Amino acid sequence: MKPSRTPLKSDPPRAAAAGVEPIQGSCAAIAFYCADGYKPEESVGYLMRRVLALVAQEVERQLETSDLTNAQWVPLFKLSMGKVSTVAELARECHLDPGAMTRLLDRLEAKGLCRRVRSVADRRVVHIELTPVGLDAAAALPAVLSRVQNAHLAGFSVEEFEALKGFLRRILDNAQTQTQTQTLPPTRTISGDPDAP
Repeated sequence: MKPSRTPLKSDPPRAAAAGVEPIQGSCAAIAFYCADGYKPEESVGYLMRRVLALVAQEVERQLETSDLTNAQWVPLFKLSMGKVSTVAELARECHLDPGAMTRLLDRLEAKGLCRRVRSVADRRVVHIELTPVGLDAAAALPAVLSRVQNAHLAGFSVEEFEALKGFLRRILDNAQTQTQTQTLPPTRTISGDPDAP
């Protein structure tokens, strides 16, 4: 019988035994959560969602005079930044399906904030342009977003602020790595047998 080895401090965390799969290409994941005694209010996802909801709620409150909802100012802002120009691109950026994006654009167009223009090169493509009113509304957004986020970061030092952004980016990187890993096609084993699958 092979004697058991005493674990060393340098050994990687036994994440697999705790039900957590290590992310490929990174250090072994640590099981920060487990099913036994799981508390949603201690979840990082729950805390991020709560912060995001409260920030969005305050932004919408401060935009009441402009008659823009949280769902409406986001596409308006993305259009003003010049990162998107078509309905399909805007739908992807806003994480909406084409039908929901079309309904949202109907409301923005009814308010005189944007207009849809069919492409001359490809009639199937519809471009979105901000009107002068839409450009003015979008120009006011950075000040509101800065004010609201600064209020939520009250008491943070510059070092803490930079560290927080770094932690959030690491979480985002982990999430994107997992997504890419799950969508990779299965690798095919090369065999000397020409009839091998």
